[in-house]
Amino acid sequence: MVATLRDVPARIVPAGTPITIPEGSFITITQSLGGNYTVTVNGNMARIDGTDADALGFEKQELVFTGNDGEDIQEAQVWQALETIFDPEIPVNVVSLGLIYSVVVDQQNKTVDIKMTLTAPGCGMGPVLVGDIEYRVAKVPNVKSVNVDLVFDPAWHRDMMSDEAKLETGMFY
Repeated sequence: MVATLRDVPARIVPAGTPITIPEGSFITITQSLGGNYTVTVNGNMARIDGTDADALGFEKQELVFTGNDGEDIQEAQVWQALETIFDPEIPVNVVSLGLIYSVVVDQQNKTVDIKMTLTAPGCGMGPVLVGDIEYRVAKVPNVKSVNVDLVFDPAWHRDMMSDEAKLETGMFY
């Protein structure tokens, strides 16, 4: 159990609804996976992003983007941010899992549209994972908004995973 050192944004599990946990709140950390924290607070489960770990007294995860001196969104930086997001139940990032189908950058409106799927259509953590993606990609320089479209066609299958992800999960056969 820890007390929050500052107000910290979080998302209710599994709905993904954004909340703010006030400074001085006592929370119980139930899981730390992929740099994020699943906690219980006031009887609810919530996710705190690793970039806000300092609010829990831990070293926060820094997202460092290089090579962007202009006003354009760099698609490579969007992919870099996506690679820091891990499935809430599997210690593999969403890109290596093959969950990201497309990234479209709209320079004029400063938006990023992402089409993604889940490993299973009934996955209850879908809204949390969508929230993780929206939160992290919004940290990419010059991004004003992020839209995530959760689709199930085509259906995800293990062949979409990178070889490294297959090894990590024991699905390389």
